[in-house]
Amino acid sequence: MALLEVKNIKKNFGKTEVLKGIDFSLEEGQVLAIIGSSGSGKTTLLRCLNFLEQADEGVIRVGEQTLFDSSDKVTLNDEAIRQNRLNFGLVFQNFNLFPQYTALQNVTLAPTLLKKGTAPENEDNARNLLDKVGLSDKLSNYPNQLSGGQQQRVAIARALALSPKILCFDEPTSALDPELTGEVLRVIRDLKNDGRTMIVVTHEMAFAKSVADVVIYMAEGVIEEMGTPAEVFENPQSEKTRAFLRGALEEYKENS
Repeated sequence: MALLEVKNIKKNFGKTEVLKGIDFSLEEGQVLAIIGSSGSGKTTLLRCLNFLEQADEGVIRVGEQTLFDSSDKVTLNDEAIRQNRLNFGLVFQNFNLFPQYTALQNVTLAPTLLKKGTAPENEDNARNLLDKVGLSDKLSNYPNQLSGGQQQRVAIARALALSPKILCFDEPTSALDPELTGEVLRVIRDLKNDGRTMIVVTHEMAFAKSVADVVIYMAEGVIEEMGTPAEVFENPQSEKTRAFLRGALEEYKENS
């Protein structure tokens, strides 16, 4: 049984169709990479999965639990949305750390507010997570005292603090200089090796090819192509996919 099932997810903003019927499933321990041009719907899909936006149509299931089913015609209340979000951890493009809190405080904040454990338990867990992402020496540093790569690693530790079933990344390296990108991608590789189930929206094609179990190429609000990295990158069936990958390769050559 799939850990995550997404069926016919649609989302409009006014008259603009952003998601036009998205279907996929993800097994426990798999990594899904979502690639595509800006405006293809990738971030909106992540926001719908994390209930930062509510889909207009479709079904979202995690394990045996149905989190959203538009056919029920039930408006989710705030408490239901909060509970649904606990299934997912989201790492944002621009870190979104609280500047007034240290790295340790940023990671302990959510478990403390949600009363998920005692203060010592939450602090021990935060210390372990920050150690895991290579920041055991930065516990007392504030975000403005950290590099972009270090801030993103704090954000990853924070997303892990509530033990989500699925960890989501929205272009986790796009705000970083190239030399800082590698340290964040290494953490994500380590998480894969730990068996974490992850969805990574990324423009790093080499990373997607080497780490993902499944790759989705999105274009104009639909899944244009889906398959293994070998299928999508080495033998794409869609002309749109081929054109996108050619453009990504040319951009990589220009920037290297």
